[in-house]
Parts: sequence; structure tokens; C-alpha cells
Amino acid sequence: MCDKCSENLHQSVASSRRSMMLFAASALGVAAFGGPALAKEAKAPPKPQNVLSPDAALKRLMDGNSRYVSGVSRRHDFTHEREALVGGQNPYAAVLSCADSRIAPEYAFDSGRGDLFVCRVAGNFAGDETVASMEYTVAVLGTPLILVLGHDNCGAVDATIKSLKDDKPLPGHIPTLVSAIAPSVKTAAGQSGNALDNAIRQNVIDNVAKLKSAAPLLNAAVEQGKLKVVGGIYRLSTGAVELLALS
Repeated sequence: MCDKCSENLHQSVASSRRSMMLFAASALGVAAFGGPALAKEAKAPPKPQNVLSPDAALKRLMDGNSRYVSGVSRRHDFTHEREALVGGQNPYAAVLSCADSRIAPEYAFDSGRGDLFVCRVAGNFAGDETVASMEYTVAVLGTPLILVLGHDNCGAVDATIKSLKDDKPLPGHIPTLVSAIAPSVKTAAGQSGNALDNAIRQNVIDNVAKLKSAAPLLNAAVEQGKLKVVGGIYRLSTGAVELLALS
């Protein structure tokens, strides 16, 4: 075989190998996000009652909060739930909540194990990791609802307001929280009424918008009617969650 022919043969083999590797990577990517490659091995959901439409999921979430507020939360059989969830999960709702110790979404919505996919961070804002987590629960686990949950007297929002007003950076890594919440605080600054309440509400609204528009996964799910993203405020005095009217 001539040198040129040998060279062409090696190039062809290398090209074929690259093509196969790219194809394999693509197949794995589709499978990881619940595409056709995974559909062939689809299993029954561990909690069939969690397979809901976005509107039904929201109703179930708020019904749970009503029970919590009224003091009539259900008794949950955690033993059987643990057994059912060993092989997987299919939460009916995801919650982006503040890390405040007074806020506990699983209690506030009277939920059992495997019902809620919860991300918590001081100031309940959607950073890159949170957006990725929400993409996972929607694209892989099939979650039809995301709630961004703020709460009154939020310390992270209040600290941001004071830091901006005094032009004084906070210690440690806390400035990363301030940077994330600052745009909402600045938007709310021109609104009439209580500055803290306005900023808390604006922060929820802005993060709902961010999640709804997050491409390519969350925005597509919203457009297809498979996902609803809503915002609410948890009232510390009553435990009630008030949904915000969003445009």
C-alpha cells in the first residue's frame, strides 16, 4: 500500500471514530434528559398520584398549605414512602425557597417524601446552580410546577437594601447574595409603600421571570404547556402562602 493510501485510510478511520464518539455522546445526552433513548426503558412512576397537570399541581400545593394553616396536616406514612422511592422520584412540584430557618416548604405544603423538589438559598434567587437544578427536575423528573417562594421580613433582602444604601460591603461571601438580589431592590426602590415588602415581592417576580425564560429547557416546557412557574409570599405570622398575580 502506498504512503498516500495509508494516510487516507488512517484519516478515514479517525473520522469514523470521531463520528461514533459524537453519536454516543449525543445519545447519552438525550437519555440523560428523558429523551427517546430513555423512553424505551421508562418505568412506572414511584408515586402515580404525583403525575399531574401544572394547574392540578398548583391546586394540590395550595390545598396542602390550607391544611397546614388550619392545623389539620395529614399523617404521612414515611415507611412506605421510603420503600416506594428507593428506585426513583417524581415530585409534583419544585420550590425555590429562602434558607430562612422559619420557612419549611415540606411542612408549609403538608407534603410527603418525594412530593417536593426543594432548592433553598438565602434570598430565594435563581443562580446558575439553581437554574440547573430546576432544569433537572423538569426535564428528567417531569415536574410540572415551580414555585418561587419569598417571605416577609426576609433578612437577605433587608441586608441588601442596607448594604446598597450605606454603600458598605458585607463580610465574607455575603456580597454574592447582595449582588444577586440588588437588581430587584433597585427596581423596587421607585415603588410607593414599604421598601422591604416591595423589594421582597419584586425579587420573587424577577426570579419567576428568570426561570420562565431560562433556555433551552425551562422556556420550552413553559411554551409547550408542560410547566407553570409561579411566585408566592410566605407569611410568617400565619403560615399562609399568598400567590402573586404575575403578568
